[in-house]
Amino acid sequence: MVEMELNKIIIDEKRQEQVIVLKEKNGQRILPIIIGLLEAMAIKMEVGGVNPPRPLTHDLLKNLIDNLGAKLEKVIVDKILDNTFHAKLVINTGDSQVKYIDARPSDSIALAVRTKSPIFVEEEVLNNSEIFNPPEK
Repeated sequence: MVEMELNKIIIDEKRQEQVIVLKEKNGQRILPIIIGLLEAMAIKMEVGGVNPPRPLTHDLLKNLIDNLGAKLEKVIVDKILDNTFHAKLVINTGDSQVKYIDARPSDSIALAVRTKSPIFVEEEVLNNSEIFNPPEK
């Protein structure tokens, strides 16, 4: 697995296309993932430090995990099927059990930014869709 970090969020309201770009933490590869507008806004709000007056869905999930004494250990983008990325939430239940929960990458990343949890991509997924980020001049 390759550790990634959120590099940028691109919102194009005219084309109704939003993209989150993950960048290899210790490398040059990037992984763009097309996501929904609501998920993009949820990620952007958290990154921008915007606190809504009431918890949004991803805030609710974070609060639920916290209040159950569990912890989001990491997010793994683990496969791509029919041009659709799939992810897993890796949750430590607090009693030494680890649960793998199927999730969309967009929801997983929205939750990861709220919990400060690492984001990983399986090497095979990255190799099948990798883009190299050219060095800045």
